Amino acid sequence: MSGGLRRILHIDMDAFYASVEQRDDPSLKGRPVAVGGQPDRRGVVAAASYEARTFGVRSAMSMAKAVRLCPSLVIVRPDFSRYKAASDAVFALFREVTPLVEPLSLDEAYLDVTENAWNEPFAVNVARRLKAGIREATALTASAGAAPNKFLAKIASGWKKPDGLTVISPERVEPFLQRLPVDALRGVGPVTAGKLRARGIERLVDVRTIDVDQLRETVGSLADWLIQLSYGVDERPVTPHRETKSSGSETTYAEDLTDVARMRRELAEMAADAAAWLARRRLFARTVVIKVRYSDFTTVTRSHSALPTQNADALVTRALELLTRTEAGGRPVRLLGVSVHNLVDPDARSPGPPRLPFSD
Repeated sequence: MSGGLRRILHIDMDAFYASVEQRDDPSLKGRPVAVGGQPDRRGVVAAASYEARTFGVRSAMSMAKAVRLCPSLVIVRPDFSRYKAASDAVFALFREVTPLVEPLSLDEAYLDVTENAWNEPFAVNVARRLKAGIREATALTASAGAAPNKFLAKIASGWKKPDGLTVISPERVEPFLQRLPVDALRGVGPVTAGKLRARGIERLVDVRTIDVDQLRETVGSLADWLIQLSYGVDERPVTPHRETKSSGSETTYAEDLTDVARMRRELAEMAADAAAWLARRRLFARTVVIKVRYSDFTTVTRSHSALPTQNADALVTRALELLTRTEAGGRPVRLLGVSVHNLVDPDARSPGPPRLPFSD
């Protein structure tokens, strides 16, 4: 990569939680491992080793289903202190190379290495050195994608997992785009992909051939975004400190809740916690969202927006009112959650430019 183009890396640790467990307990090496809760207590898979993935085990799956798919599955309770320690070591390496590190989670980040501490002109060489450094510091592997922008780098990092490195140089962008199915994009789920395929759009580049108005009829506000991506365009910068856009909590219950009074108490406590979080950060929230998952796993959300507030009583009242707009009480409930969105910082100056509707 040369000239005025950016050199962007996306680095993603491989099966991070499960890999830490296999590293720290040699008896788990080579075995199907799932990190999460117990199946008889409605546990959920937080991470699955590659050995478990061959059986179809995936993160966010119920542990009961995971065990049905893989009877030999080894279930390990999560230890986030160890994952955080490994993550800190990895991010320390990143920040030795460039200050432009944008964390996406404990185990993945974007790096802008256009200029870097090693004075290395090629992003692929930065990626190789970082992968080797990660292995030496943590005994873990990472996959990396190097490209002129975040969109391409993110897809590239997942191309050859685990322990992969995929480079999309400027001259390879068009051939790469030509083979990219439209559902390879995060944010394009099965429903949207189905609508696009009904219009004859199988690959991302097929978006270029459809009338813009027809595309907008099909996918609404995603249309302009998809057109940009179909040409490999993504101008988003790597931003070291991402703006916090929401906060909340949720609980999955060992036994279904049927008592509305209990549900109200649970939601009130979560809303009060959200208010305390807002107060600590001197933020206000315009929107309250509750999440209800029924015993058959059907999940609904309800939201209410009003003047920004951090008042606990106001947030609790709004959360409880939203509960009345669900079937809670008439149907058993296995999960409840409350979150606050559309955050306002009263001390902030004018907001920055609007962000493109990407799903990182």
